[in-house]
Amino acid sequence: MTAPIALSPPRPWIESPAHLAWLDDGIRRLMRFGVGCTLPGGGFAWLDADGYPMPDRTPQLFLTARMAHVASVTTNLGIPGCGPLLDHAITSLDGLFADDEHGGWFSDPTQPDARKATYDHVHVGLGAASAVAAGHPDAPALLERVIHLIDTHLWDEDAQALRESFARDWSDSEAYRGANANMHGLESFLAIGDVTGDPRWHERGAAIARRLVRDAAPEHNWLLPEHYDENWRQLPNYNADEPDHPFRPFGATYGHSLEWARLLLALNASPAGVGEDWMVDAAANLTRTALESGWAADGKDGLVYTVDWDGAPVSRLRLHWPICEGIQTCAALVRTTGDTTWEHWYRRLWDHAATYFIDMKGTWVNELDDDLQESGTVWPGRADFYHCLGALAVPAAPLTPFVTLAAAARPSRINPPA
Repeated sequence: MTAPIALSPPRPWIESPAHLAWLDDGIRRLMRFGVGCTLPGGGFAWLDADGYPMPDRTPQLFLTARMAHVASVTTNLGIPGCGPLLDHAITSLDGLFADDEHGGWFSDPTQPDARKATYDHVHVGLGAASAVAAGHPDAPALLERVIHLIDTHLWDEDAQALRESFARDWSDSEAYRGANANMHGLESFLAIGDVTGDPRWHERGAAIARRLVRDAAPEHNWLLPEHYDENWRQLPNYNADEPDHPFRPFGATYGHSLEWARLLLALNASPAGVGEDWMVDAAANLTRTALESGWAADGKDGLVYTVDWDGAPVSRLRLHWPICEGIQTCAALVRTTGDTTWEHWYRRLWDHAATYFIDMKGTWVNELDDDLQESGTVWPGRADFYHCLGALAVPAAPLTPFVTLAAAARPSRINPPA
């Protein structure tokens, strides 16, 4: 009898020169689409599928800050045309969006009296830190402004977490606390720490993660609570009547579980030494729950937007960004654990993205309906390059430093603890 053939574990795609070349080509195609999205008065256009500005959309702070980050990464990767995007982003943050009277930035410059959101401001921190890593001459001053604002208004030292929003003059702190703003704050803090060399930013990120993941997720079977009151009591029914909300949807969001998992793995590898023995296991549990319980939860391929606390689908939209985050996280888990489970999912997510989300131009459909056809209920057009760029650039990068420094082959400025 012939002995059964023993199969060797698959070589990870992130170690394959051909796959890395495919990722690199994807970055270049994506940026060719975005190179003309600057608006003459500042900010960036919200593009339709053909690359034309959507007329009913005004420039947004978080998208401008994200473009500063994207253009910084791609400038460090040596992609021509991205330097002017970065210049425009920094000029816009210093000009159109800046509130010279009260400090900080306008979320939408056409609505100067609207509330100032922590979510938007921590994105400015990410964009500024990335621009520092890309060597932009105006970035250090911008980053100093962000750091002062975080220390003065956004960071709650007692809670070891971020507040949510304020009136224009920084009064009237909102009686709500959100996991989403804190999650993006953690990402921003990783970048700020790496470019400043100040370990307190990574330590603050670890404090956020302990509160919102370690202390909250296990009791909900690794579904993450998103909404809290000002005393950090959970609000499980928040926005039950608005399940498709783009920033504060009801229930649990599997895409955020994947995003948190990626950030936990980066924290665990931090040169500040904040890695704790729970972080890798938590990242694996969040990812396993999102992918194994969430995949095809309604019988159709892909990840639904949100689920209730029993894991039943609430919003059946498919958004591109959870797939992008899952790709990054599975690559990070492959690097961290070597477990072939994550290689399987990494390939499956890319197959899904290539089949349903990446169009012939190399751009990503933002949203699919429950029939897996392009939709525009929450995110129409091609507004966002940030998650797509992450899916294409982060898998090739080490866990630390953050991706913009890694693209320049430069280390974190944080010295490991003695």
